[in-house]
Amino acid sequence: MNSSFSGSSVLVTGGLGFIGSNLARRLLELGAKVTLVDSLIPQYGGNPANVADIRDRVEVNISDVRDPHAMAYLIQGKDFLFNLAGQTSHLDSMTDPFTDLEINSTSQLSILEAARKHNPGVRVVFASTRQIYGKPQYLPVDEKHPIVPVDVNGVNKVAGESFHLLYSRVYGIRCAALRLTNTYGPGMRVKDARQTFLGIWVKNLLSDLPIKVFGDGLQLRDFNFVDDAVDAFLACATKDEAIGQVMNLGSTEVVNLRDLAETLVRIAGRGTWELIPFPPDRKAIDIGDYYSDHSLATNLLGWTPRVGLEEGLERTLAYYKAHGPAYWE
Repeated sequence: MNSSFSGSSVLVTGGLGFIGSNLARRLLELGAKVTLVDSLIPQYGGNPANVADIRDRVEVNISDVRDPHAMAYLIQGKDFLFNLAGQTSHLDSMTDPFTDLEINSTSQLSILEAARKHNPGVRVVFASTRQIYGKPQYLPVDEKHPIVPVDVNGVNKVAGESFHLLYSRVYGIRCAALRLTNTYGPGMRVKDARQTFLGIWVKNLLSDLPIKVFGDGLQLRDFNFVDDAVDAFLACATKDEAIGQVMNLGSTEVVNLRDLAETLVRIAGRGTWELIPFPPDRKAIDIGDYYSDHSLATNLLGWTPRVGLEEGLERTLAYYKAHGPAYWE
């Protein structure tokens, strides 16, 4: 895998975001020349603090993936495109559905058109989401599970993913998609719950505010530490078996939210958590229990998560203890 990136030219959309910045760091270690595209729109995940340590080693282009002219220019000459730009807030997608449509669906088509016209040889990996499955009809959820999104974000992510697979089949652009579960770690958005609920939990814990757990707290989830997600993206970009495929990420460690809150408090050595009723807007789009079957990614990519939940939470808390103000001020 490593040799594939040495000397290569790589474009990462959403590159100042959580996963994009962690991916950029690893790509630099592997000898790639990295260009990061980010709109830095405040509601989304981009944060210059995410690349403070590598800023002089990457090219940063502040532009919006909704700009077809920018994407047509930026994709030229690139060997790999990691397409991570997206609107991640499920609530925002319901209150402002057209913006979600533009970012998660229409702009994905623009990016693929740019590839078709200006760089059909590029390898593309798209960041999709478990959210597209909706409320699980069985567990663990595999890739054959029905697609029944519970919110506008899920519908648009289905479209974005489908465009990538279509362009792979029809135009031969080498695309693959990863359906991410709850990804967490250094660099995730913590000022609110727009990216992951775990972010606001970490902020509350380190700000001496209680962690708020919705409902009875018995909802089951699986999690991936960001380093493991990065491993999957790199494998997906370099293995021909991945082309035209969509694969779940996930973990064999499944935990309920009550136990997760308890674990965070224990690791931090401080803080409390409390159960609160579901706000109506969140209850309407809650999916209940979810954990995935990621055996397809294991079979096609040789991928298995390596960082256990406890270790990942320790590393995450340590990062925000050191760098918190850059993320919540």
